Amino acid sequence: MARNNEDVRRKARSDYVFRRFTAATIAAAYGISEATVGRWKKAAKEQGDDWDKARTAHVIAGEGVEAVVSTVVEDFMIQAQEILEEIKSGSHTTQEKVSMLVSLSDAMTKMAASAKKFAPKISELGVAQHVMREMLDFVREHFPHHSAAILEIIEPFSERLAEIYTS
Repeated sequence: MARNNEDVRRKARSDYVFRRFTAATIAAAYGISEATVGRWKKAAKEQGDDWDKARTAHVIAGEGVEAVVSTVVEDFMIQAQEILEEIKSGSHTTQEKVSMLVSLSDAMTKMAASAKKFAPKISELGVAQHVMREMLDFVREHFPHHSAAILEIIEPFSERLAEIYTS
C-alpha cells in the first residue's frame, strides 16, 4: 500500500473510532469508496484490530454505557424507519404489511429488552412496542377486515413512540 493510502487508512480508522463517522462519511471525506473502507476494517480485524470494538470501548470510556446503548437503539430505529418506509411505499399486500409490522414490533421489543438493563427509558419503549405488537396480533386474528385501518394508524404512531422513548 502506498504511503498516501496508509495515511488515509489511518485517518479513516481514527475518524471511525474516535469521531464515530460512518463508512459513507469517511468515503466521501477521503474520496474513496465505502467498499474500500469495508475492506480496511475487515483486514484490520483479521490482524487483531477490530475497529468496531475500539469504537465501542472509546465511547464507553468517554461517554459511558448509556451512550453506546443510545447509539445502538438510534441505529436500530433508523433501520426500523427504513422498513416502515418500505411497508408504506412497497407493493406488499395488506396481510404482508401487517406481518412485516408484527415482525418489526417483535424485533423492537427484543432490542428494548436487551438494552433495558443499561438505559431505563428504553425499557419503557419495549413495553410500548409490546403493547403495539399485541394489538396488531389481536386485530389480525379477530378483525382482519380492519387491517388496512390499523396500518394507517400504527405506522405514524410507531414513529411517535420512537420519538417519545428515544429522545
